[in-house]
Amino acid sequence: MSFFKKFFGSKPNSSEEEIKSDDRGKYMPEIKLPIDEKFTINFKANGGKFLYCENLIEIFENFENIILENSWENDKALVLDKNLDKKFKNTSLKSTLKISEATYFLTTCENLIANDGSLLISSKQIFEKKLHELPFNVIVFATTSQLAENIGEGLRGIKSKNRESIPTNITTIKNFKSEEEDKNFLSYGSSSKNLYLLLLEDL
Repeated sequence: MSFFKKFFGSKPNSSEEEIKSDDRGKYMPEIKLPIDEKFTINFKANGGKFLYCENLIEIFENFENIILENSWENDKALVLDKNLDKKFKNTSLKSTLKISEATYFLTTCENLIANDGSLLISSKQIFEKKLHELPFNVIVFATTSQLAENIGEGLRGIKSKNRESIPTNITTIKNFKSEEEDKNFLSYGSSSKNLYLLLLEDL
């Protein structure tokens, strides 16, 4: 059973005891966290909003909740992926191909990187656009099978899946902050986003 199912699904067994780091010896090796748990911790630490879904019905319900929460009912979404546009056709999604018309960006990603909680994306998702050109608000649809331990593993996965034509413009989205936080001079050169992750269990 995955960490997500244990965390979001059934109640934990009361007989299971948590091992606290304080109870472990000083020289004991660190407990290696499962990849899904590591990603969740790091993603949330980056400021991402995480919505775990067991099926597509939950994906669409949570998508609608995001729209309502932000009052985006009459706003358009930048959707560059035609398949994603079709997948969300029965929701309140209003898509556009013009960045200037969009309030938020609906996309997929290549991989979910566990060791730093970032999202690996490529020209398949953003074509040749730069991150700072895209809307500040982003909703990402991904699956648990896209989890990778680190960027190296993610890049190898991209190469093996696309032997004929390897995608270009490969980058990561890592900072998920408010617009006010993004004005901090320390974030100069990066592109922070207000990011929601709709994660579908497919393992």
